[in-house]
Amino acid sequence: MAMDVPRPERARRRRIRRILYVVAALAIIPVVTLGLSRLKPAAPTVERATVWLDAVKRGPMLRSVRGLGTLVPEEIIWIPATTDGRVERRLALPGTVLKPDTIILELTSPELEQALLDAEWKLKAGESELANLKVKLQSERLTQQAMAATVRSDYHQARLQADRDAELNRLGLLADLNSKLSRAKADELSNRDQIEQKRLEIGVEAIQAQLAVQQSTVEQLRALRALKRSQVEALKVRAGIRGVLQQVPVEVGQRVAIGANLARVAQPEKLKAELKIAETQAKDIQIGQRAEIDTRNGIIPGRVSRIDPAVQQGTVTVDVKLEGELPSGARPDLSVDGVVEIEKLTDVLYVGRPTFGQPNSTVGLFKLERDGKIAVRVQVKLGRSSVNTIEILEGLRVGDQVVLSDMSSWDAYDRIRLN
Repeated sequence: MAMDVPRPERARRRRIRRILYVVAALAIIPVVTLGLSRLKPAAPTVERATVWLDAVKRGPMLRSVRGLGTLVPEEIIWIPATTDGRVERRLALPGTVLKPDTIILELTSPELEQALLDAEWKLKAGESELANLKVKLQSERLTQQAMAATVRSDYHQARLQADRDAELNRLGLLADLNSKLSRAKADELSNRDQIEQKRLEIGVEAIQAQLAVQQSTVEQLRALRALKRSQVEALKVRAGIRGVLQQVPVEVGQRVAIGANLARVAQPEKLKAELKIAETQAKDIQIGQRAEIDTRNGIIPGRVSRIDPAVQQGTVTVDVKLEGELPSGARPDLSVDGVVEIEKLTDVLYVGRPTFGQPNSTVGLFKLERDGKIAVRVQVKLGRSSVNTIEILEGLRVGDQVVLSDMSSWDAYDRIRLN
């Protein structure tokens, strides 16, 4: 029967071999880790049909800015209430074509109607007083004229008698005293005659003054009646101009005060475009620049006529005066899309405007390599921008193709594969 003989040197060799394996493994792990860390991550695949590609070009570039807006009338008239009243009837609805005498609303005001009756009665009373004063003054004038005529008649008789007595005294047929008495009486009546004639002249002026005072009172009463009558007529609210009724912000039965807006009338033949331009783009807009307004039923040329100095909710209001004929269907409050031409650049490097590309900034864009399958992220410095294009200052050359779509989902990658 054979027996196993122990061999200590073989066990020792196996132990050493195991130790070497462990040391080798420990040495290889860092090398493999370092190698793996230096490997580029696998490029994700993106469907080519889902991205927007454009090639860099050189040449003229038209700078323009775009804004949404509406068509608004150049002339809008708000019709105010000229007196207090209550809305009795609405005779026209928004959209109605109006003439100047078209009645839009009818108001009622019992107080005003009563005031008109009072004014008419006061005017009649004033006219009666004027007529009575004329009769009274005419009677007094006739009495004064009769008195003056009597005095003048007495004066003529006294003068004739004085002349007769003077002649008789010269012939010695009448005493000097009687002649002198006749002359004195004639002189007295001469003075009275002059006084009466002056009284007649002054009487005419006094009559005119009294009549003027009463006539002025009557004219005031007549003006008051005309005012009240016009106010009553104004209870029938008329358009005043040719146009289209846009708004009637009151309801039947509503009480309105003086100055309250009752209706808005516009002239649809004269429209302008009000565009809302982002404040970052509106800084280069100037009065007189050319513009195009798209009504979805035609494009109308125009020019910038006004720029609102205030910024509201991040936008600036720009008015464009339309210079072409309005297409069919153009009406106030119609939504439009407007483009304002800023300037024409003659020789610049440009590309389509990327989704998140802001003027005068640096962005990362994916540029296609020569094979057209791999796109690598590059830093691109942008310059002046337009509606659809933007100037390239650094980072790209003519002919380079770049991805302009939103690639924020691939921010963790510097390379992508287009499938």
